[in-house]
Amino acid sequence: QVQLVESGGRLVQAGGSLRLSCAASGRTFTNYALGWFRQAPGREREFVAAINWRGDITTYADSVKGRFTISRDNVKNTVFLQMNSLKPEDTAVYYCAADAWVEAKDYQFEEKYRHWGQGTQVTVSS
Repeated sequence: QVQLVESGGRLVQAGGSLRLSCAASGRTFTNYALGWFRQAPGREREFVAAINWRGDITTYADSVKGRFTISRDNVKNTVFLQMNSLKPEDTAVYYCAADAWVEAKDYQFEEKYRHWGQGTQVTVSS
């Protein structure tokens, strides 16, 4: 099993940047695919970004391409989401997720991930 704890969410002005972190612990981590999802009030949870176990394959939602970067540090058992050029529509609770054997073509589907953190709030003011 994997335990995930997100941190780094805060209030930021539009155009600013934040870096979210997700610390992982448990039996395994380095061979797990990792994803970031977000959920705004009244909306379904949506895919943001994902990274494979090796860290050499990433995928992003169209809404964040060119602005967000996902990365991982397997030594520190942490996945990051660097968010630049933030927009008010980025306001949401951000969740990290993990699972083994998730293929790149399935990274965007939240049902492929069995392990989830409790989320961190990101608020972007206009």
